Amino acid sequence: MVISVTPADAHHQAHAHALAVELGLHYSELPPSADAIPFLSYSSLGVDLRLSGPSAPGPVRVDFGAGDMRHRRRAGKNELLGRAVGVGKRDNLSVIDATAGLGRDSFVLADLGCQVMMLERSAVAFALLRNGLDRGLASGDGWLQAACSRLRLECVDSIAYMAAASEKVDVIYLDPMFPERQKSARVRKEMWMFQELLGKDEDSEELLAAAFGRASYRVVVKRPARAPALPGRAPGFVIGGRKVRFDVYPVT
Repeated sequence: MVISVTPADAHHQAHAHALAVELGLHYSELPPSADAIPFLSYSSLGVDLRLSGPSAPGPVRVDFGAGDMRHRRRAGKNELLGRAVGVGKRDNLSVIDATAGLGRDSFVLADLGCQVMMLERSAVAFALLRNGLDRGLASGDGWLQAACSRLRLECVDSIAYMAAASEKVDVIYLDPMFPERQKSARVRKEMWMFQELLGKDEDSEELLAAAFGRASYRVVVKRPARAPALPGRAPGFVIGGRKVRFDVYPVT
């Protein structure tokens, strides 16, 4: 699928063109003329993913300071993820999020004090992540800036990255997308659009195998609550919630 980068107005043409060239995407001064075509929009609000047409869902944007992220922090909804990676068991945990997506779990881990490397192979997702990270660092919000300062980002294939690097990290975190995540009333239309664009992860077993070669403490896999574990080996233990669970593989 060809994704274009489109400026919201004439003031952002140069930035939009530079982004398209950098990421190997198509540049267009106007949004797609046909309906239901995904494209990246560059505006004063940042970079977001949109669908063309009058009935399109809302844009997808990475906003680490958004209200839902702050609510998640106040409501204690980070507890399961923090327990899964071992927050409180070890200090200054280093984490690779090998399937960063929109970076929400990466940000939660950074907010909990972890040093997190986000890996994302999709140029579109990378553009959203980097713009969200840049805006967080420039926000003037001390809490947001502190968490964002513990995040790093690479646009790279995670399997190749983990195979090439010799230095280990404490935790490898995986949240692969699978075909059971279908469009439904429980999935926001914006998120469904993002998932459809990226597609399912066909190489989850290879990801898991690569993770064991790089982690020194744990490999953690996020799964829908009733989904089977990834093939290959059984998790050492499971930390479960109502909708999702975390399969934890201690590394010895």
